[in-house]
Amino acid sequence: MKELQLRAYGKINLGLDVVRRREDGYHELRMIMQTVGLFDGLTMKVIPENEIRLTTNLSFLPTNQNNLIYKAIALLKEEFGIKKGIEVRLEKRIPVAAGMAGGSSNAAAALVGMNRLFRLGLSQKQLMEYGVRLGADVPYCVMRGTALSEGIGEILTPLSPMPECFILLAKPGISVSTKYVYQNLKLSEKMHHPDIDGMVKAINEGNLKGITDRLENVLETVTIKEYPMIEEIKQYMIGQGAMNALMSGSGPTIFGIFEKKSTAKKALEGLHQFDFIKQAYVVEPFNIRKK
Repeated sequence: MKELQLRAYGKINLGLDVVRRREDGYHELRMIMQTVGLFDGLTMKVIPENEIRLTTNLSFLPTNQNNLIYKAIALLKEEFGIKKGIEVRLEKRIPVAAGMAGGSSNAAAALVGMNRLFRLGLSQKQLMEYGVRLGADVPYCVMRGTALSEGIGEILTPLSPMPECFILLAKPGISVSTKYVYQNLKLSEKMHHPDIDGMVKAINEGNLKGITDRLENVLETVTIKEYPMIEEIKQYMIGQGAMNALMSGSGPTIFGIFEKKSTAKKALEGLHQFDFIKQAYVVEPFNIRKK
């Protein structure tokens, strides 16, 4: 049977603003999303038995309907009356529960894989519409690149590719509940909002300093209070030559943006002194739209 290999890339938030809490309990957001060159690998294969088999390199990950890959495959099987089964092997590299949309990216890759394996003829826009039924970040993970994300994350505007740079990612060995962070976020008229419009302008002008000067995430006000180590790592990165550093999503992953790879690599080596950092990588922005 035909086998397909796919890459599910992680993301960071260069800017994250919470505009308001909606009546339905969801929060309205304005975010700048950027795909990075750290990815999970999915190997998908059609099998004659009408079932979904999922295996992974991490024993603690669910491999049943609680996994977004399983949900994505089940959704398209149901929708298109597909009677054959799918076998998926997931090689997880993106940190889990880290604010990098690893699960959403896996779901997006599974949708793309199903579309190819069964020649469903779905456009990117249609895949994104299925994606939103699985999670707010999934449509972006189908699209990838540099984008302005609005609403609950489903209204996406592609932007110019992020200028060349090197991104140091560091994941502390803690798990942060996204629900807890949003529940404890204090929205007030006095709160400071990130300059998302200024960042969009800087991105479209290819101005890296203009981008890094505006790195801001309102969720830090909750997460850093709980985990001061996040601020410690941000300051470490800046001290090591990062143009700026920020927490991604609801955390706990921290990233620093560097102009030179050698400086980023040196900062990566120095992270060994922090025993609470469990995963760290130097990556580049992943852009699908060429300049």
